[in-house]
Amino acid sequence: MTETAMNVAASRSRLYFVLGGLALTVLGALGGWAFERNRMDMGPGQKAATEKVVHDYLLEHPEILPEAIDKLRQKENAKLLAGIADKVAAPYPGAVMGNPAGAVTLVEFSDFACTFCRQSEGALAELIKENPDLKVVIRHLPIIAPTSPAAAAMGLAAADQGKYVAFHQAMFAAGRTDPASVEAAARVSGLDLARAHADAQRPAVRAELEANLAFARELGFNGTPAWIVGNQILQGAVGKEALARAIATARKS
Repeated sequence: MTETAMNVAASRSRLYFVLGGLALTVLGALGGWAFERNRMDMGPGQKAATEKVVHDYLLEHPEILPEAIDKLRQKENAKLLAGIADKVAAPYPGAVMGNPAGAVTLVEFSDFACTFCRQSEGALAELIKENPDLKVVIRHLPIIAPTSPAAAAMGLAAADQGKYVAFHQAMFAAGRTDPASVEAAARVSGLDLARAHADAQRPAVRAELEANLAFARELGFNGTPAWIVGNQILQGAVGKEALARAIATARKS
């Protein structure tokens, strides 16, 4: 089989998988839970006929696909967040941007060594300015570079001194997480350096970083940035508009 044929076959398999999930969604919409339960008792011929109806309906009304996919994504996100949403939204004391008492919480899993996190800083600043009720919880996920964990620990030490935002901004302005850059950011943000170095070694700091890694594994994050707002999960540098829509949706719920 040629590489092109293999790619086509793989794409077709993924399409069938998506259509299978969408079929269940459409069946539920058309007939409700009772219909779905009855479907489980159908014979092979009845199932095939039913699946053809759904297949033909999807082909005739492709405009429902984005909405159906979004519904499926929302259900999957709700499952992922079940039981841990409150824990994920509870910040390490002081590691917050925007309004600490805001009614809407946006959680960002971030790494000071992450280029895409740095690129998202402008959009994040604008969202904070435009949404006075927005609380941004930063969860450090130091996975990009060997120097990421030490930089993240110093960020939490800055939070202990009530100077997290200044340190956060200085780190992303520097664009590096080597020891010299971390030290410079600490000085620029006005940290008590001796205290900061000591605080960065505290068990509470190590526990926070370990908890963030555990949350990331549970949520299926394998990179940064990743965002949570309400029951919505977004991954990557999704841009201001996508985050703004998520914030607006969370505000309505």
